[in-house]
Amino acid sequence: MSQFALLGQRRFAPFFWTQALGAFNDNAFRNALVMLVATQMALDDRSVSLYANLAPALFILPFFLFSATAGQLAEKYEKTRIIRAVKLFEIAAMVLAAIGFHTHDTTLLLVVLFLMGLHSTTFGPIKYAILPQALEAGELVGGNGLVEMGTQLAMLVGMIAGNSLMLVAGIGPWLASAATIAVAVAGYLASRRIPLAPATAPGLKFNWNPFSETARVLGIVRRDRAVFNAVLGISWFWFFGTVLIAQVPNYTRETLGGDGSVITLVLTLFSIGTGVGALLCERMSGKRVEIGLVPLGAFGLTVFGVDLYFARHGVALAQGLDWLAFLRGAGSWRVALDLTLIGVFAGFYVVPLFAFVQARAPREQLSRVIAGNNIVNALLIVLAAGFGLGLGALGFDAVETFLAAALLNVLVAAYIFTLVPEFPMRFVTWVLVNTLYRVRVEGARHVPEEGPALLVCNHVSFMDPLLLMANLRRPTRFVMYYRIFNIPLLRFVFRTAKAIPIAGQKEDPAVLAAAYEAIDQALAAGEVVCIFPEGGLTGDGEIGPFRPGVLRILERRQVPVVPMALRGLWGSVWSRRDTRLGRARLPRRFRARIELVIDAPVAPERLRLDALEARVRELRGTLA
Repeated sequence: MSQFALLGQRRFAPFFWTQALGAFNDNAFRNALVMLVATQMALDDRSVSLYANLAPALFILPFFLFSATAGQLAEKYEKTRIIRAVKLFEIAAMVLAAIGFHTHDTTLLLVVLFLMGLHSTTFGPIKYAILPQALEAGELVGGNGLVEMGTQLAMLVGMIAGNSLMLVAGIGPWLASAATIAVAVAGYLASRRIPLAPATAPGLKFNWNPFSETARVLGIVRRDRAVFNAVLGISWFWFFGTVLIAQVPNYTRETLGGDGSVITLVLTLFSIGTGVGALLCERMSGKRVEIGLVPLGAFGLTVFGVDLYFARHGVALAQGLDWLAFLRGAGSWRVALDLTLIGVFAGFYVVPLFAFVQARAPREQLSRVIAGNNIVNALLIVLAAGFGLGLGALGFDAVETFLAAALLNVLVAAYIFTLVPEFPMRFVTWVLVNTLYRVRVEGARHVPEEGPALLVCNHVSFMDPLLLMANLRRPTRFVMYYRIFNIPLLRFVFRTAKAIPIAGQKEDPAVLAAAYEAIDQALAAGEVVCIFPEGGLTGDGEIGPFRPGVLRILERRQVPVVPMALRGLWGSVWSRRDTRLGRARLPRRFRARIELVIDAPVAPERLRLDALEARVRELRGTLA
């Protein structure tokens, strides 16, 4: 099913529109406020600058103060009740904003800005924690992609609407007020259609102290090193995006020579690019949580961020160009392409990270993990503002600041990927598998979503573990012949994936005994283990007799056994058909079409080795 089909289903669509309308209102109100202060209140430049800098601080402050409390609310209580209360709160805030717009009461408007920050703070942990409750595992990446796309476009449209409505002569405040109140009401009505999302930790003891709870939430985030570094990655995305967005007005005016319409064009290209990248994640990942896309996204952010500097830097020769005149200028399409592709790779970067956090964090703690993520995000946003101001004080112009952020991205990405080798390992796996093969998976739902399981599969090529690793939704420990485990090019991948090397009894009994012990420990910890019970690669394309290792594993640990079969691999890259007799030859079938077929689990007490072998042969069919 396409991810767009979710927009027609009640379990997703009302929530999608609720969050999109909220993102619209956040940006419509903030930009209407800026336009009011800048153009209709006859304030001096110093006062305008004060309000322009105070506004983001007031909006971000609640994230520091109340994120931890919001995370507790989302865990302890049913989520749709909280969402509806938040949307009613938004309606009240927009009514206060309307009063402030008409009376030009800046104090009241700044209070409303703080309230909208509180609105976003409370909604944030629910926004991402509700998705795993509403969606199946295979829909998580697509759902996150839709949410990210909807958020980006809603923010863009809200930004444009807030500016445009407030600038309408004579009736700007009326139009801005009517629009924001109407959207808030529409968001509440949409929230009434969201299905119930039960509390994930109803017995949670509530801590009203925001400071101690913030420390506890950050401690929860840090427990899983991979989740914590994914949170750092998401926060870096916000840092990078904040630096870019903050420099857009100066970049547009000084480097591109454009007017306000070019600012809108630049923001539109970035937002559309991010939306497109977010939507492509599902197709590129095969509907799995594929963190291998994260290094690809980081690479693209740097490449096109650097190219943006070389595409055009220095002071523009012409000034005051509208968007159409800008696009007609020499080299402008390269600038437009860079801005769009920065957005596309930002989507590749952030969507898998959110999906990874949702899939990896314990369900009863996910809202608090998201709350901790929001706290770190807010901190990085503040640091991004200081980074931009600091470079400006050193004499950097906007495009040089872009270049500095793109180069800094290399260091940050390298740091995160060094701490968690799983990210580059998945990238290497994703590139290898998608370069060499075209894979179709049938029966992925049969792999249990939780708890231990033993997967058994036929063994056709040296690439089998990578193929399975790239196409199974759950992290899997592979048991593989120790000589394959030690292949120089792939050893990094296998070690990082915690594969288990095994040897024959006559080759190395110590390695064999250690392998069985590691398998049992992995199953005891609730992990998935995959073995190739033939004991080696097929030499003729046929399935060899199954060895009794499966039974030995089940004697120690009774777990479900999932039969699987690879089809179409014989004669592809790294199968023995093209390396037999000790002579390597060019593969006959590069980019081979192959299939992975997964059958329903078999209860351990009902398993017979001959029946298991027959079932895998049946799944394999006539094609190895």
